[in-house]
Amino acid sequence: MSSTPPLAGGIQGPDALRPLLTTVLDALHEGATRRGGPLPAGGPDAVAARLREQAGTVLPEQGTGADDALRTLVTALTEGAADPADPLCAAHLHCPPLAVATAADLAASALNPSMDSWDQAPAASALEDLVTATLAREVYGPVHGEAHSEEAPADALVTTGGTEANQLAVLLARETTRHPEPVRLLVGANAHHSLARAAWLLGLPDPLTVPAPTGTLDPAALDEALADLPGPKLVTATAGTTDAGLIDPLPEIADICERHGARLHIDAAYGAGLLLSARHRARLDGLARAHTVTLDLHKLGWQPVAAGFLAVRDPADVAALTYQADYLNADDDTEAGLPDLLGRSLRTTRRPDILKIAVTLKALGRTGLGALTDQVIDLAHHLAHLVDTHPGFELYDTPTLSTVLFRPRGADDTTIADIRRGLLTEGRAVLGRARTDDGTLWLKATLLNPHTEPGDLTALLKLVEGHTTR
Repeated sequence: MSSTPPLAGGIQGPDALRPLLTTVLDALHEGATRRGGPLPAGGPDAVAARLREQAGTVLPEQGTGADDALRTLVTALTEGAADPADPLCAAHLHCPPLAVATAADLAASALNPSMDSWDQAPAASALEDLVTATLAREVYGPVHGEAHSEEAPADALVTTGGTEANQLAVLLARETTRHPEPVRLLVGANAHHSLARAAWLLGLPDPLTVPAPTGTLDPAALDEALADLPGPKLVTATAGTTDAGLIDPLPEIADICERHGARLHIDAAYGAGLLLSARHRARLDGLARAHTVTLDLHKLGWQPVAAGFLAVRDPADVAALTYQADYLNADDDTEAGLPDLLGRSLRTTRRPDILKIAVTLKALGRTGLGALTDQVIDLAHHLAHLVDTHPGFELYDTPTLSTVLFRPRGADDTTIADIRRGLLTEGRAVLGRARTDDGTLWLKATLLNPHTEPGDLTALLKLVEGHTTR
């Protein structure tokens, strides 16, 4: 006779989970052992064929049972994964998550709060308030530095990542602007694609692209563009570009925005990790002058996806998201003191992603997280030195964050693309690609793994060198 499957929550939940976790952990180990590197070998067709064979029938008439299903599919997925914990997996802003954050994420899944009404997430909503207030202070500091100030402190909203945060920033700019003309978005040529997509999604005019000839937004060109542009304007700057990890001249851009009465958003999805680094925080000078700032802790925060935020200097701006649905935030419930969560996001159902972040902040503290950021930046400088002193390679520039662009000396773009795809197909290394403003294609190493050793970086260059000479 079949029995009802056990649940993860409640008093009996941990007893049901414990043997399943052993199965999952064993499968993770087995899958990684079979893979034997940063990426499965063979390319897309081979990986898909192996996965289909191992998975078998996904919806059988009679289930195989929890243990078999977990062992089979977790092993298959792990064997076919790109593993950011492998030192030679260094293509994207795709971090290896901390074990403590991943463990906290298990608790979030077991408890399964839904962050759209207080009666679904009593403690989780309070924890979210604590963490968002803490991160908003990291960006904006105390209000005027005065403990007795009556001005409301800055705020922050939880998002799925940089893309949603950027979209929210554009939305808040649109909704808080009182002008008959639509907001005009100005983006650097180095800006993340999500900003242009946000303008499209929100029915705004196409963004005006400001040149970034050195990889960062040109202040003189921005000044000129704003002088000739009528109506309300939203300027977006970047603190940590996706392609090269560069930081726009934030204080100068903020000065220009103030002079022209333009709203300023800073996409610091990558660079926000510097906030907790005593050595590197000064590179974010000017960040607090932005109306909104994107943060993304599944980059330099070592969180499982998702872990994004939008920090908002004026908390009144968040009121634009207010919406009333009687079954979630009835007026009389709100008046009786039940917190209204619906206006904290454009999403309704939301996972309690705040738990893993709160656990990480408490476990490592400012010093621990700052040290991880310092480590990966140091690794990037070491790789840059290896490239710069190697006669067979060309370095784009000294890294600002943890991204290094390089290319075999004398290689054309076709060769560089072939090298990258060859390493992917062999499953030996995962490198990205980036095209700079002059049209040159570069290999991109994004170093987010603090366990990477200098010898791993030497091995990475040897792999590239081996493909170059074929």
